[in-house]
Amino acid sequence: MRVVHSITSLQGMIDRNKREGRTVGFVPTMGFLHDGHLSLVKQAREQNDIVVMSIFVNPAQFGPGEDFEAYPRDKERDTNLAYEVGVDILFMPTPEEMYPQEGGIRILPGPQANVLCGASRPGHFDGVLKVVLKLFNIVDPDRSYFGMKDAQQLAIIETFVRDFNLRTSIVRVPIIRDQDGLAKSSRNVNLSETDRAEAPVIQQALQKGVLLFNEGSSVETIERGVTAYITENSSGIMDYVSLLSYPELAEYDGLSDEAILACAVKFGKTRLIDNIIISIKDGCHVQNDDEQ
Repeated sequence: MRVVHSITSLQGMIDRNKREGRTVGFVPTMGFLHDGHLSLVKQAREQNDIVVMSIFVNPAQFGPGEDFEAYPRDKERDTNLAYEVGVDILFMPTPEEMYPQEGGIRILPGPQANVLCGASRPGHFDGVLKVVLKLFNIVDPDRSYFGMKDAQQLAIIETFVRDFNLRTSIVRVPIIRDQDGLAKSSRNVNLSETDRAEAPVIQQALQKGVLLFNEGSSVETIERGVTAYITENSSGIMDYVSLLSYPELAEYDGLSDEAILACAVKFGKTRLIDNIIISIKDGCHVQNDDEQ
């Protein structure tokens, strides 16, 4: 495995591999790797000749008062894990390498960024698209791999790639969970022992929401049910619960092929997100309260 810090060096390596006809799979991360990240690499390894992973804690997607400095980092551990799982090139740039100059040009996501996490984090997805576009241009991957845990981010990136004719194909990879159902996240390390014991309530509540969905409950009833389950069974503070069409992230109208039931909950200072994607089957319908 080659560890690279320079954009120029990385592009030279990729150009040589592409001239020899090799396909490139790309796994962008912010590091502090866990099984979810490693599952992305494993799928990329199966589908490509060369696997490139980036580790970069992107300052552009952190707002004032957010946890940029506190975001967990362990370069030595990450390097060892990347090597063990079969990464060929590990790209670990500094902020100065990625953002040597600031020209003031912005990439503004559309309405998809105004709901879920985007509603309470203005500018977050501007920063996500900024770094994603730079990384796609630097790596020029045939396929890029993203986990479904960050489903809003994934939907926005899929739309971005489609609308701007970017050359990479986006591959969705399922959420990896601990045995108790908690979605793997780099932020889980920040949970206290008590909070970690309570955090699986998030997935339990979403499963209850799916049951309500399949019973034909209204959007409002489903969202209230998920909220009530979490607040009654944990000390978690709700940020949001939303049922939306997917990947449009628009108001659910019962006509979409897929829906997303998503929530964000704070345990102490740690904000956790999770979701379930619901494939709409014949006969399933969610009514609005005013239809009842």
